Amino acid sequence: MTEDQITLVFKALAHTERRRILASLLQKPGQTLFDLCVAPDQPDGAGHLSRQTVSQHLDALERAGLLEISWQGRTKTHRLEPGPLREAVQQALTPYL
Repeated sequence: MTEDQITLVFKALAHTERRRILASLLQKPGQTLFDLCVAPDQPDGAGHLSRQTVSQHLDALERAGLLEISWQGRTKTHRLEPGPLREAVQQALTPYL
């Protein structure tokens, strides 16, 4: 993994909503954009985000390699891909631990 790839992973994780999306995908793999726009686990509807906002977060996560994308007909589904995260943490942080 290159330094640029490691940077993409940590930049993707730097945003709270992206971490929420990854946590949601960990609990329930195979979610669509619509599924991710509505967050029932957030009190007072605080988790409802626009499709455009969620799409931008998904794009950042995909560029970092943290998502596995599959298509079921015309429906795009997302799953967490933890491999790049593990590799980035190992390469970037292990020397300091």
